Amino acid sequence: MNAPRPVTPDDATIIGTVQASRAAAAAGRTAEAEQLLVQVARAAPNHPAVLNELGVVMMSRGSHEQAFAMFDRATKVEPGRAALWSNLASALKALDRRQEEREALEKALALEPRHVSALLQKAALLEEMADTRNAARLYQQALANIAPGTAPAPSIRELVEHARQVIQADQAALSVELEARLSEIRARHGGEAQHRVDRCLEMSTGRRTAYFPRPTFMYFPEIPAIEYFEREYFPWLAQLEAATDDIRNELTNVLIADREGLQAYIDFPEGLPIEQWKDLNHSRRWSAYFLWNQGTAVASHLARCPKTAAALSAIPRCDVPGRAPTAFFSILDANTTIPPHTGVTNTRLTVHLPLIVPPNCRFRVGSTTREWEEGKAWVFDDTIEHEAWNDSDTARAILIFDVWNPFLKEVERDMVRAATEVITTYYQLPPEGQL
Repeated sequence: MNAPRPVTPDDATIIGTVQASRAAAAAGRTAEAEQLLVQVARAAPNHPAVLNELGVVMMSRGSHEQAFAMFDRATKVEPGRAALWSNLASALKALDRRQEEREALEKALALEPRHVSALLQKAALLEEMADTRNAARLYQQALANIAPGTAPAPSIRELVEHARQVIQADQAALSVELEARLSEIRARHGGEAQHRVDRCLEMSTGRRTAYFPRPTFMYFPEIPAIEYFEREYFPWLAQLEAATDDIRNELTNVLIADREGLQAYIDFPEGLPIEQWKDLNHSRRWSAYFLWNQGTAVASHLARCPKTAAALSAIPRCDVPGRAPTAFFSILDANTTIPPHTGVTNTRLTVHLPLIVPPNCRFRVGSTTREWEEGKAWVFDDTIEHEAWNDSDTARAILIFDVWNPFLKEVERDMVRAATEVITTYYQLPPEGQL
């Protein structure tokens, strides 16, 4: 009587057993891991997942010839899988068969050009061949394919850290060469600061990240995306700053006599996706004392702050019925952070006049972080990602209000104003804080 032929398990069972073996090994259950791997290897000796796992185990034991044999068989069974070629390249490297290693990596990248491990391996190979510059470029390409906030796999973690170091050194070397070439041009043009060129080069050499407007309501195209605007666009800034002491005194009186007028700046109703605002929603850790709120004057608050109201009324502010102007005292409690976010439209800009600023209070717009200084105002595009920190033990207070973007023509302002009214009415949109 003939014995029944063994039944080969299906793909799902094979892969599940391999994964169970890997999990057992990671948990320190070595005997269980080996038992599972032996079991699946007997049942499916030529399955590429089994061959690959056997190769990984052999590599961990330093049995590089046996690992090569497993990976080589796996690539012959399944030549269209980039990870198998990447693992084969690892075994070839361990055997010092560098040309074959490179060929295996080229096959992996031909199949999957963004394969992170293969990119890192090829970069390391170029680095060992003293081609440091091209190695750095490949390292950069590899890291760009790791999703933000994702931790690299343990098998490549050390190489990822090395890649960052190589990239940093390469960017520093490139910066030196660039400046050597550009210093003569700077001198020829009077040595004036060329901040746009400088920022371009910082982005080109990885020292600065590019940020772009991401408005939550209306994007106006073909106007410059500027983090902090130059003062020359706002001739009234000096007059505003000259009123700092008067404005601060009125704020101090408010904090003593009308704390009930303060309200949570983040005030989303229930049922909306509030994402990064979860910790600050309905919280007076970031509070506001409104003088104008989306086009509506708060008469009782203005009556308490006549000098602040006069200073603001002298400024050509943004005006859109039901939306602007807005002006308020912003109070950020001690040890409180405002998370990264963007504003509603780049047709208008935001002004900060710092009034009470303890140490360790910072503000970032895009790639530029500054510390507030009492009495020194700045203007920025709040549709570029920004965030704030008060790392001190006392509250920080500033005056905030909005103005038109100076790159809009008068006719464009009129049309934006009208379009905003139509869209708001058409959809019955809620106040901006609830958009």
